[in-house]
Amino acid sequence: MLQVGCHARVVWIFLLASACVALPAHAQQVPVPASQQQQQQQPPFPSSIGPTIDRNTQLMLRQMARERNVDRQKEIVADTQKLLDLAKKLKDEVDKSNKDQLSISVVDTANQIEKLARTVKERMRDGT
Repeated sequence: MLQVGCHARVVWIFLLASACVALPAHAQQVPVPASQQQQQQQPPFPSSIGPTIDRNTQLMLRQMARERNVDRQKEIVADTQKLLDLAKKLKDEVDKSNKDQLSISVVDTANQIEKLARTVKERMRDGT
């Protein structure tokens, strides 16, 4: 019986020892969360490069926006000049016609004015 007790103690000691060895090994193999894996996979860049790229990109985008606004403004000015010319033409045509009769050209000019006025309005609205 003494031998059985010693043998049981040896088994218990062996099991405890193997458990103590296995736990730290298992703890090292715990999966890393995906967010930490992505951080580890990205190459480390100096912090000075990141803000510089962002600043340069922002400056470039601002410059492009300014250029688009200048082009849009030029188109609006040109279209409003066309509107003024068409309005004068319409007035002249209406003055020449009599009260009972309008020519087709008067209606066409009015349609052109309407389309151009919508275009100018949309350009102005899109710029805000």
